[in-house]
Amino acid sequence: MKGPARNKIIAMIPARYDASRFPGKLMKDLNGKTVITRTYEAAVNTGLFNDVYVVTDSEIIFDEIVNEGGQVLRSQKEHECGSDRIAEAVEHMDVDIVVNVQGDEPFIDKNSLAKLLEVFDQEGAEEIDLASLKTPLLESDEITNPNSVKVITGKEGFALYFSRFPIPYPRDTNAEVTYYKHIGIYAFRKSALMDFYRLPMLPLEAAEKIECIRYLEYGKKIKMVETSVKSIGIDTPEDLEKARKIFS
Repeated sequence: MKGPARNKIIAMIPARYDASRFPGKLMKDLNGKTVITRTYEAAVNTGLFNDVYVVTDSEIIFDEIVNEGGQVLRSQKEHECGSDRIAEAVEHMDVDIVVNVQGDEPFIDKNSLAKLLEVFDQEGAEEIDLASLKTPLLESDEITNPNSVKVITGKEGFALYFSRFPIPYPRDTNAEVTYYKHIGIYAFRKSALMDFYRLPMLPLEAAEKIECIRYLEYGKKIKMVETSVKSIGIDTPEDLEKARKIFS
């Protein structure tokens, strides 16, 4: 008797050239290779995926990945967010789980990604529409920083809400509450991703400017997986200098 079929898992790296805070950052040099190439190679080197693709609307990034021997797809439409860009790319692919890897995070932690994917093999996995990562927040400045998206979960580990505001609000300062930062790496069931692509934005997502709220507003279940590894993204020239020192 055959066991359950293994999920086909791919990684998608959405890549825009004109990032608002640091234009062209994905094509900046990171110790001999571009940021986007470093990220692509890091995703491949995890060994967790059947395939890894960069998906972009930029001719410069497209040519870079081709020249490096990687797999790259060109977006045919304009997109407001990475999830939409990925959804267009995978619409006609035969895949089960799609992992969104951020193009500006070349320091991919294999163990965190493996824990994220394990939830789809566990008992009760059929309940999970997508999974994502969270990490404890220890500094009060980070807890109150609106650029740091916070998440609260129920006792089974499913997300209740995401916010730029500190949640939960500490009305009782004696309550023992851990604050968690949402790390924007997702593992989607393809069906949930395609629903996101086709469903319009609702008021909560529009107010917070947090795309994963759309899943909650439409009743999807997001399993949150805790990690102690802090993500290292490249959002500013200063971040790029730090990344160069880490590589050195």
